[in-house]
Amino acid sequence: MNTQTKLQAHARRKRRVRKKVHGTATRPRMTVSKSNKHTYVQVIDDDLGVTLASASTLHGELRGAVSDLNKKDAATKVGEAAAAACKGVKITQVVFDRNGYPYTGRVAAVADGARSGGIEL
Repeated sequence: MNTQTKLQAHARRKRRVRKKVHGTATRPRMTVSKSNKHTYVQVIDDDLGVTLASASTLHGELRGAVSDLNKKDAATKVGEAAAAACKGVKITQVVFDRNGYPYTGRVAAVADGARSGGIEL
């Protein structure tokens, strides 16, 4: 019987998702990462290998605003901030990369925040 640790299972899911999701200059990849306390978003052009925009609960203006919110509401704010950062570099459409996480909770909240900020996923 093949047993996997949680980290191995997450890495396997992440590889499976990344085989199908690729960001270009016209439609970059928006990827979500999370830790126990914080949520991070990057918008990446995979053709050039550069990060075009980013947002997290650790960025200056968000850090104070999300300190009294729960993690899901903070993730929504991160999605809205990522959408604002994308608008700053003239990005309106992205490919959403859930990074091996299930599409629930904070990951879905980031996507909803980005949509409410005007980004098409």
